[in-house]
Amino acid sequence: MARSDDALARGVPRDPAAVPGAVPRPVETWLRIVQVHDRIRRRVDGALHRSHGISLIAFETLRRVAEGADQRATIDEIVDGAGSTPATATGTVARLAAEGLVVREDDEPTAAARLTAAGAERYAAARRTHDELVAHLLTLLGDDAVLVTDALARVSAVASPGGAARRRARSADQRG
Repeated sequence: MARSDDALARGVPRDPAAVPGAVPRPVETWLRIVQVHDRIRRRVDGALHRSHGISLIAFETLRRVAEGADQRATIDEIVDGAGSTPATATGTVARLAAEGLVVREDDEPTAAARLTAAGAERYAAARRTHDELVAHLLTLLGDDAVLVTDALARVSAVASPGGAARRRARSADQRG
C-alpha cells in the first residue's frame, strides 16, 4: 500500500512541470524540431549525394515533378511541394535539365519541368535510398510516431499561409 509519505515519493513534485526540464518550454520544443530536421536532412542529403549524385532539394524537386500530372510540375508547384524558394526551384530545375533528368518548359504564364526517362530512373533509385533512410531514422519514434505526426500536422496546417483562417472557417462550419 502506497503512502504519500513513502520514501520513494518524498521530494518528488506532484506536478511534472515543477521538475526542471520535465515539461519543455516552447523555445526548447522549437529548437529540438529544428535540430532533428537539420540532422535528418544532412544525413539524407549526404546519402543521396553519395549514392545518386543528387542533393536532397534536387530529389524533392524530382519527386514533385514525378508525382505531378503527366510527370510535370510548374515552378510554383515545385516551390510548394519541395519547400524551396522560386529562385532555388528555378536553379534546381536548370541543373536537373543540364543533367537530362527533366526538360524545362517555358510555356506562358509560368515555367515548368517535365520528367525524362533518365529522371524517372534516377528518381526511382534515389527514392528507395531516401525512404529507407528516413524510415530507419524515424523508427526511433516508436509508438509515439502517430502522436508526433498528428501534432506536427496540426501545427503545419495552422502555420501554412491561410491556415488559421481555414481553421476558423472549418470551426464555424462545424458549429453552424
